[in-house]
Amino acid sequence: MDTLATLTRLLGDDRVFTDPASLALYASDETPQRCTPLAVCFPRSHDDCVSLVRWANQHHIALIPRGAGSGNVGGALPRSGSVVVSFECMQRVLEFDPDNRLIRVETGIITDEVNAIARTAGLMYAPDPGSGAYCRIGGNLAMNAAGPRAVKYGATRDHVLGLRAVTGDGREITTGSRTSKYATGYDLTRLLVGSEGTLALITEATLKLVPAPAAVATLRLCYHSNHSACAAVARVMRQPVIPCALEFMDRRSIECLHAYGFADDLAPGTQAILMVEADGDDLPNQIAALTRALEGEGQLEIRSGIEAADIKDLWSARKSLSSAVKQIAPRKINEDVVVPVAQLADLVDRIDRLATQWRVPLVVFGHAGNGNLHVNIMVHADDADEMRRATACRLGLVEAVLELGGSLSGEHGIGSEKRHFIPLEIDAATLGLMRQIKASFDPAGILNPGKKLPD
Repeated sequence: MDTLATLTRLLGDDRVFTDPASLALYASDETPQRCTPLAVCFPRSHDDCVSLVRWANQHHIALIPRGAGSGNVGGALPRSGSVVVSFECMQRVLEFDPDNRLIRVETGIITDEVNAIARTAGLMYAPDPGSGAYCRIGGNLAMNAAGPRAVKYGATRDHVLGLRAVTGDGREITTGSRTSKYATGYDLTRLLVGSEGTLALITEATLKLVPAPAAVATLRLCYHSNHSACAAVARVMRQPVIPCALEFMDRRSIECLHAYGFADDLAPGTQAILMVEADGDDLPNQIAALTRALEGEGQLEIRSGIEAADIKDLWSARKSLSSAVKQIAPRKINEDVVVPVAQLADLVDRIDRLATQWRVPLVVFGHAGNGNLHVNIMVHADDADEMRRATACRLGLVEAVLELGGSLSGEHGIGSEKRHFIPLEIDAATLGLMRQIKASFDPAGILNPGKKLPD
């Protein structure tokens, strides 16, 4: 195709691939859907991205930005006739400035590598998504990724000082500044973070770093019911000491862990677990305050760890949970919902009732300190009746979350999988303004079409 020959001349013979193996590799993300793209390209620089976007506009070809492809809402799913833009070859550290607590990187760099560099100067990059060992900063920016530490440190958006990007019509823009305070222009940085690649290709990011904590301590608590565990979460979040992690696992999660060979040391009768971590100075007083808040009706056991080996042992079950749930059924529909913390117990009760009503296994765990739960609907894709019930259960979950004042996504984004639910949460006038913003950044609609906003 002449258009692809032009792209190859722009980027180089070794940067554009159309062979079947490459196309198959980039035809999907972590969702079960697949769509073979027209081509896969690997820009090496910001300038390459400018050339690429201008080429795509000229030829009316959709561009699908991609980090590691580890998202589970279809954010990196190609569409027919599109070109996947992989940022894997843009991994340079452009600047590391410990004195000003910042690092400027290309967006293909792996998240944990940014943190490792920061640690060499006694600093850290606080966002800690579970896929940090292989996900990329660009994907984190696209989805506003978070992780367990978000309860204390916030999500990706809270750690971005500025961006360099290319809009959908090929304009080069810079947002934000190098300073921690900025009130000069509209906050386009926060607009682009979480936009899922629909407004611009983000090529560079200036990230804020924070002092690494001197020490960490972990608590694991067993409760006899979901309700008692959620009540403890509410007590913790009402008192002054904010944990750096506050994770929840429900009864079904514990059953999965037992089947997977973990969690055999839990107190008898355990139906829910909280993992609580504190960091920084004065750990004994922090742990004492957290322990007092966590005590109450339904607590069965508390274990603590301060040494690295003990902490790793306490967290081993939680880290294994995503794999363990696959023992129930081969396909996982992962809903990443969030409600105000005070409504967490009500949400968990509603989830239990939905599981009974629709006769589908629901495994619930996640970041309780933010009210952000991962509700995993476990299904067999070849069972039509089960899939029908799972679909109804999913809608019931969405309705419950919104009735409790929550939101459809806490950290995974919307992608192509959840956008049809958006009108249930966002009113028509607000959606109209969002569509105007999309048209301003991407007039031809070539950037990640079919994602984020409903048709």
